[in-house]
Amino acid sequence: MIHSMTGFAAQTRDLGPVSLHIELRSVNSRYLDLFFRIGDELRQAEPALRERITAKLTRGKVECRLNLQTNGAAPRSLALNTALLDQLRAAEQLVRERLPQAGCLSVNEVLRWPGMLADDGVSFEQLQPALLELAQAALDELAATRRREGGKLAAMIRERLVRLRELVAQAEPRVPVIVTEYQERLATRLRDAVASLDEDRIRQEVALFAHRIDVAEELSRLSTHLDEVERILAAGGAAGKRLDFLMQELNREANTLASKSAATDVTGIAMEMKVLIEQMREQVQNIE
Repeated sequence: MIHSMTGFAAQTRDLGPVSLHIELRSVNSRYLDLFFRIGDELRQAEPALRERITAKLTRGKVECRLNLQTNGAAPRSLALNTALLDQLRAAEQLVRERLPQAGCLSVNEVLRWPGMLADDGVSFEQLQPALLELAQAALDELAATRRREGGKLAAMIRERLVRLRELVAQAEPRVPVIVTEYQERLATRLRDAVASLDEDRIRQEVALFAHRIDVAEELSRLSTHLDEVERILAAGGAAGKRLDFLMQELNREANTLASKSAATDVTGIAMEMKVLIEQMREQVQNIE
């Protein structure tokens, strides 16, 4: 299926004392651009998140927000590191034996000693399995959102394709009529303007100008490009860049059709084609 580059996903996991929350937002971009907003306590998760996102997505500007919240209903308790406390007491005694004038350690100094207070918080190693599971669920949700949006884009493009085919069908039978009418008008003008020209020279000039206004080839290429757009939409996958190229080719043929047209009705058809192609091009910019 066709996937859009626009999507949003959010997932939360309650792990008792803490909760994990992740948000993924994506918009259109020429390449896959990743931006992370992660708290310091979870910064180690960034490489794993980057690996999973790049394995799932191919294009788009993706912003990942990941945070860890402490649950107020689950208070954390503090405990002294008794082994470190015994080491600190032994070290203090040794110092006081060598330096009797040294002062005693205060309770505040002991409690602030690095590693003295331990708590029952969850370590990153404990969080990692739940975090990766949460990230995968968010990625699946984001992919589903982009897939649904891509389906809407494909439906809109197909509607324009139907109308473009109708316009091609309107223009095709007019081509030989327009060429014949133009030949007659041009021949009459040449005879009136230059009486000395012979009929062979007039026919050559008429044939030359008639070839210049013949748009049958442009209409044929338009039909071919429309068939290719249909094929790519049906095939699905990462089709944005190919569709964008085809929009350029369709626009080129529509421009040529408009410039070569010698009839106002065909010019009007070319102008409507350009409007439809531009509408498709705008939507194609959002396709992965």
